[in-house]
Amino acid sequence: MGRYTGPSCRQCRREGTKLFLKATKCFTEKCPVERRPYAPGQHGQATARRRKASEYSKQLREKQKIKRIYGVSEGQFRTTYAKIQSLPGMPGHNLLAALESRLDNIVYRMGFAGSRKAARQLIRHRHLEVNGKIVDVPSFVVLPGQEVRLRTASRELVGVTAAMDQASLGAPLSWLAVDRDTFSGRMLERPQRASIPIAAQEQLVVELYSK
Repeated sequence: MGRYTGPSCRQCRREGTKLFLKATKCFTEKCPVERRPYAPGQHGQATARRRKASEYSKQLREKQKIKRIYGVSEGQFRTTYAKIQSLPGMPGHNLLAALESRLDNIVYRMGFAGSRKAARQLIRHRHLEVNGKIVDVPSFVVLPGQEVRLRTASRELVGVTAAMDQASLGAPLSWLAVDRDTFSGRMLERPQRASIPIAAQEQLVVELYSK
């Protein structure tokens, strides 16, 4: 199956929470999650009144939520989970750390793009360099110590300047160092769960894949 191309807000409503998939609308009163707090579709309101969700349903919904937050396909999500199986530590934490290490997420976290979707577009259009080399693969895994830099010719893009203005209002993450003057940044260390700002129950995903 290809990447989802429908309305981003529909995905947020399906998960019942803001996934912050769009750069600006999630922060306004027009957010559909607040105006229509039930699943999309003609049976959305009826679904909200059904009996208590099963354990499998909770696990599946949590997996779908995390997958949608990071904008990865089902195949990419499964591949990422398979790669972290041999790593020491808690599988759920390792899964989130692996997803956070993707180049599209790093570009978003550094404030060079207003959303992960916008970050993927920047990467595919060859606006980003990693250690001085152009990288156009959003799933590229950034390692601690590597430098991510916006190309000189791309620094005046409207989307980039708007994203950096918005990002300057928030607190930087402890595992990233960003130099806004040079439009560059580095991953200082592998992200730990306490420093990954998403509301997710990753252990439910581990339980789902352990069946």
